[in-house]
Amino acid sequence: VQLQAYGGGLVQPGDSLRLSCASSTRIFSSSIMGWFRQAPGKEREFVAAIRWGSGRTYYTESVKGRFTISKVGPENTVYLQMNSLKPEDTAVYYCARATSYSTAPSDYGDWGQGTQVTVSS
Repeated sequence: VQLQAYGGGLVQPGDSLRLSCASSTRIFSSSIMGWFRQAPGKEREFVAAIRWGSGRTYYTESVKGRFTISKVGPENTVYLQMNSLKPEDTAVYYCARATSYSTAPSDYGDWGQGTQVTVSS
């Protein structure tokens, strides 16, 4: 499975961005697709995940109400809509695939290359 994440950029606080992650192969209904982020000097952290089959979503507390994870099944693509961005959201964002829900990066076996999101005035 090859994942390609894109859509990052430089935005101001309060702005929005939508990240996309496309899979080169079909994403099975049993899969979990997740978004993680890693800021300089910090560990990679869970942001959001979605169960491919049911569409159930999960979020880390700091992004609830601001970020929305969604999917387009036929296109094997997962999105992360990020609204009301804050400077602390600055990080490299990665998409990843797992076979069961987890917030631990080590439980995700396939990773995209990462896309930089910078929130600064």
